Amino acid sequence: MALAETLLLPVRAVQALFAIIVLGLLADVTTNWYTASEVNFLIFASVWTLLAVAYLVIAPLTFATAAHKYAVLVAESLTMLFWFAGFIALADLLTKIGCTSRQGKACGESIAGTVFAAFEWLLFLGTTALAALHVWRTRGGSSEPAHAMKVQPTPYQGA
Repeated sequence: MALAETLLLPVRAVQALFAIIVLGLLADVTTNWYTASEVNFLIFASVWTLLAVAYLVIAPLTFATAAHKYAVLVAESLTMLFWFAGFIALADLLTKIGCTSRQGKACGESIAGTVFAAFEWLLFLGTTALAALHVWRTRGGSSEPAHAMKVQPTPYQGA
């Protein structure tokens, strides 16, 4: 699990970056085109993700009691479900209205937002699986934070 914990912070950075990209793209779509509920939902998912990533990064490092393994799993699962529902709904809308990248800036931005949302879902699918695996491995009463950074003591080598 050490490899997963080592790679977790860069994955969180990519999750935050993709959320900002989707937020920017779809905010421009709502400004220049129209505000479909699917677009609004992905804007919500982007803002939610920024808050969730802040919690998932800061809580285990500074507030270990706030980073209970079930709280981390719920935050991961909800965020993953939001991205899944959002990118599927927007992709369906764009298909129904026949939106292609050749039909203007708003359609191109909507398609790009959908693609980034799908990649965001994949990232959260992976981190949710890691959180669920942690909950499974520590079942039986342990309330240790999901991604606790621990210093392992070096065994005494002798004289």
